[in-house]
Amino acid sequence: MIIDVHGHYTTAPAPLGRWRDAQVAGLADPAQRPDPAGPVISDDEIRESLETQQLRQMDERGIDVTVFSPRASFMAHHVGDYETSSTWARICNDLCHRVAELYPRRFAFGAMLPQSPGVDPATAVSELERVVDLGAVAVNINPDPSGGHWTSPPLTDRHWYPVWEKLVELDVPAMVHVSTSCNPAFHTTGGHYLNADTTAFMQLLQGELFTDFPELRLVIPHGGGAVPYHWGRFRGLAQALGKPEPEEALLGNVFFDTCVYHQPGIDLLLDVIPHSSVLFASEMIGAVRGVDPRTGHHFDDTRRYVENAGLPAESLAAIEEGNARRVYPRLNARLTAQGR
Repeated sequence: MIIDVHGHYTTAPAPLGRWRDAQVAGLADPAQRPDPAGPVISDDEIRESLETQQLRQMDERGIDVTVFSPRASFMAHHVGDYETSSTWARICNDLCHRVAELYPRRFAFGAMLPQSPGVDPATAVSELERVVDLGAVAVNINPDPSGGHWTSPPLTDRHWYPVWEKLVELDVPAMVHVSTSCNPAFHTTGGHYLNADTTAFMQLLQGELFTDFPELRLVIPHGGGAVPYHWGRFRGLAQALGKPEPEEALLGNVFFDTCVYHQPGIDLLLDVIPHSSVLFASEMIGAVRGVDPRTGHHFDDTRRYVENAGLPAESLAAIEEGNARRVYPRLNARLTAQGR
């Protein structure tokens, strides 16, 4: 089985985007505020949005199941206030839950949290509990709700502890995933995302989060940003800070996905990071949708890279399935209940 742990509903039906536009417009003009219940989207609209898009490409690439969460750039936690984000998160999460109910053997529900700059993360716990009750197997957490200005404390600060405590209690992993950048210095997908991946890892290296939460599991997407490429730098910084080797201190709790869009990048990731800490993912259909003219294949066809990396059979099986079942126990339980 091929499990893709990083999918977003980037092809959601048009009423979702129109509702969001009205919500944002309503921040300045209350007369434009939409129905807080959310947009009306039929099951047929959901099917149409997926069967010619994500599902078609999953079939073409041999991906069996995808952990499917709201579109990352749409989370936009910097927009409005906590009420804005809370309503938006509920609507997006409910839509992804419907996807998982319509296609229970192809999609597993991943959720976003209702975050807002300067707001205590403890306010997100009620939505975290609600989505797990609905069947969410993972959540995305934004380490920078300000949208590129980095006004929140590091992930190791007690500021975040209510979320970490609840994740451990519920036995649910989190993907550390930022959203849209509103800072013109940082392109959203080319700068902000990769900066955030690297920044999150460095925060974790500097702190003692996993001493307090030894069972917490965090996934850093996009191959860990610059981390594998600069592994020697992080090892040297850990030494200078009096910390253990990063592999020893972090890689039992921190995992990297394979959203790296060329063969040399995947080869480096798999050469540097222990295979037990790598999870297959593509983020398809996401930030990079085109065809690589050098190969004739889509940049985000990451299964091709992983399977061309010359891995031992046991490592390949772990990356494509086994590690996901271990890191996402609720996903494993769902698949096991399906006889898979």
